[in-house]
Amino acid sequence: MPDPLDVRPAAGPSDDAQEAGPAPALSRRGFIQSALAGAALNAAPRTVGAAAKPAVPAAAAPAPVPAAPPQPVRLNINGKDYQLALEPRVTLLDALRETIGLTGTKKGCDRGQCGACTVMLDGRRVNSCLTLAVMAEDRKIVTVEGLGAGNDALSPLQAAFIAHDAFQCGYCTPGQLCSATALLGELRAGAASAVTPDVRGRPALTDDEIRERMSGNICRCGAYPNIVRAIRIVAAGQA
Repeated sequence: MPDPLDVRPAAGPSDDAQEAGPAPALSRRGFIQSALAGAALNAAPRTVGAAAKPAVPAAAAPAPVPAAPPQPVRLNINGKDYQLALEPRVTLLDALRETIGLTGTKKGCDRGQCGACTVMLDGRRVNSCLTLAVMAEDRKIVTVEGLGAGNDALSPLQAAFIAHDAFQCGYCTPGQLCSATALLGELRAGAASAVTPDVRGRPALTDDEIRERMSGNICRCGAYPNIVRAIRIVAAGQA
């Protein structure tokens, strides 16, 4: 019975072909086997070349940096002195939250980009996540816990934030309040901002001024219109 895969060419009519003898058989199976063998030969040099590449040594893991011995640090926070022993690399944010227990200051991005950790240092707002605790020694630190007048009394800004619904989840609110408190001090001192049209005069209280000065504090809930309104009303009352 003939092989169905056999595709031998028919013998030609020429005499030369007859004298040369029968043509070699080329079956479909043989063609496939030859193609596979050729493909394997083509792939072989690449495989050998890849195997011949020298192995890249794995990067050695960096050696852990040994902790420095704690140092005595005295911090004045909301009018109260705290005598601490801190590793020199401890941030002011971690000292406030983890060592002292003042958790009103929030840790957001921990990279100085969101403003949730804003506190005031000698009246100026700083990102406590980027400030080492040892840098704040002998300076006056004010956190959200220290904004009120005492006995759980709210500051005018805290009351305005509540009255004008200037927050939703509230996570950024401590930083917003500290930043807004420092903003009012900047306006009273006549400090110009990037949007002040005439830096020679006292900056006018506009929404653009407030938005520019509060641009370092991000509210992921989008309560910006009410935050600006609360600050504007308090600032107008203090003008």
